[in-house]
Amino acid sequence: MSDTSLAGRVAYVTGAARGQGRSHCVRLARAGADVVALDACGPVAEHNGYAPASAEDLAETVRLVEDEGRTIVARELDVRDLEGQQRLVADAVDRFGRLDVVVANAGVLNWGRLWEISAQQWQDTIDTNLTGVWNTVKATVPAMIEAGNGGSIVTISSAAGIKAVPGCGHYSASKFGVVGLTNSLAVELGGYGIRVNSVHPYGTDTPMANDLSMYQMFADHPTFIHSFSPGALPTDSLAAPDLVSDIVVWLAGDSSSLITAAQIPADKGYLKV
Repeated sequence: MSDTSLAGRVAYVTGAARGQGRSHCVRLARAGADVVALDACGPVAEHNGYAPASAEDLAETVRLVEDEGRTIVARELDVRDLEGQQRLVADAVDRFGRLDVVVANAGVLNWGRLWEISAQQWQDTIDTNLTGVWNTVKATVPAMIEAGNGGSIVTISSAAGIKAVPGCGHYSASKFGVVGLTNSLAVELGGYGIRVNSVHPYGTDTPMANDLSMYQMFADHPTFIHSFSPGALPTDSLAAPDLVSDIVVWLAGDSSSLITAAQIPADKGYLKV
């Protein structure tokens, strides 16, 4: 039996060109939602050790969503561009008449000890991972309130947003910040029937998690590896993004109607081991 739990709803997903973002778009569409997708589709932080997403990646996301029989509006857009996001939301509401689900997924990860990274490396990470989420919230929330349908906002934080780790303290700081934003927003939006929760993946099979520069950090500072312990479940491979999307789709729908201001781990028990 096909999943129609989000039929008639519209989902807005950032960082949608590949990895988790693409997976979230496809799974939300499979559950019946139309999709608004955005991605910078180009370099966003010069210190990233992995290649940026491309326009071709975003086009593939569009194809996959359309293969699910849903409509998608996609735009090459950096989450740091608040006015661009506001324009996209206005266009989406004109097209679909509503906005029900927001998945603030876009983010970057790069490596370096805190006192050795450059000011630009710090700023690029904070601006994308934290300010980018705030921009997404500022652009989407008014439309959700005006529609009067309640809804669900899902922020993608990280296991490193609950347990700080060495070698990427700027990333941890940004993802801890997402938790504070999430919890405050959940209280502020509760009266409108809008739920807000964060998801905390660990070791997901995406270009970001396959950044080989991470291993140079461990080679230079071997004690850091102890902070990246295995989970309670077998962790012999990175988790497929689709497994995180299972959680996102659940949080987006009515089956999680009692859940707000929660931090949902997607970590195979890493945070408890």
